Amino acid sequence: MADREYERGCLVDKVDETTSNVSRDFCCYKLNVFDWLGDIDDPLAQNKYIEVRFKNTRKEIFLNASDLQLKIGDIVAVEASPGHDIGIVSAIGNLANQHVNRQKFAKDQSFKKIYRKARAHDIQKWKDAISLEIPTMLRTREFADSLGLEMKIGDVEFQGDKTKAIFYYIAEDRVDFRELIKKMAEEFKIRIEMKQIGARQEAGKIGGIGPCGRELCCTTWIYDFVSVSTNSARLQELSLNPQKLAGQCIKLKCCLNYELEVYLDARKNFPDDDINLKLAEGEAIHIKNDVFKNLMYYEIKINDISVIRALDVDKVKEIIELNKKGIFPEKVFDENSKVSPKISLSFKEELNSDSLTRFDTPQKPKQKNRRNKNRHNKFRKPNEKKN
Repeated sequence: MADREYERGCLVDKVDETTSNVSRDFCCYKLNVFDWLGDIDDPLAQNKYIEVRFKNTRKEIFLNASDLQLKIGDIVAVEASPGHDIGIVSAIGNLANQHVNRQKFAKDQSFKKIYRKARAHDIQKWKDAISLEIPTMLRTREFADSLGLEMKIGDVEFQGDKTKAIFYYIAEDRVDFRELIKKMAEEFKIRIEMKQIGARQEAGKIGGIGPCGRELCCTTWIYDFVSVSTNSARLQELSLNPQKLAGQCIKLKCCLNYELEVYLDARKNFPDDDINLKLAEGEAIHIKNDVFKNLMYYEIKINDISVIRALDVDKVKEIIELNKKGIFPEKVFDENSKVSPKISLSFKEELNSDSLTRFDTPQKPKQKNRRNKNRHNKFRKPNEKKN
């Protein structure tokens, strides 16, 4: 069996089947765990809870009831329902305890147990089960197509004892797969568990590179998928372009929520965008905000030409208070011309400011050199002399 089949979501450096240990190389996969508490020599570090990883993004916390001396990378046999499963230890000690606290398990929840370190026959059966996953997935897709089911079988994960398999599928609507399960049970002779996942979870399992140039966040570190709405893009003054806002899962990008709290905190100082400014020149309509420069952009008609100008937030608040008193200030934008002197171009001025050739690289004039002179002399007759 190739070492790559031991990856199950992490990059493998080497495998030692005699000690049942998988040494994984440093990587940025989701299932790779950096033990940031490993350098701390804590004699009171508990080994009660052990984190075990399985295929792709599946991780679980198990109870070390037998007080086994385990280390990261050990292949262990754990309790399953029914039978047993085979996984790889990904976190121990204080780090595993931190993961237990982070996931906020119920106080009365009973954890499944770790039976033992995997033996030779456990690993062999596990290897045989892994080799069946891809053929089983392809065969199941054929069954689904023959039954006309609107679903996609995205992945198959066999249990370590080869008695059960989890089928991950994607479907937009409710699917009646009872007939499908009958065919699968007759064909594969195993227990079947159907688990529906969303587009974000599928992207996390498949992986990929985002437009930022890094691996997808759902593949590397995101565990809990928070709902993302277009309001997050509006508050950050982003263009509502579906092609730019959607990720590889065809859903809104999770990173739209990363800086949202910073924008919400900065916008607390901004007045309501729906309030138009009443000036002596006319009514100024709000266009957009520049949160970090503390500017608000308004459109106003000057000499029947629409012009977009910027105002400082404090000045906007002052004008709003004057409007409440029935006062319409004059020459507001002239007073604030120092705020943004280069952005006060009208639509017509912007069109006529430069031609379309402004993007072209200027060409230097050709210089006459000896090469051109020799080229002309090449056509001179041999007996022709220069006067």
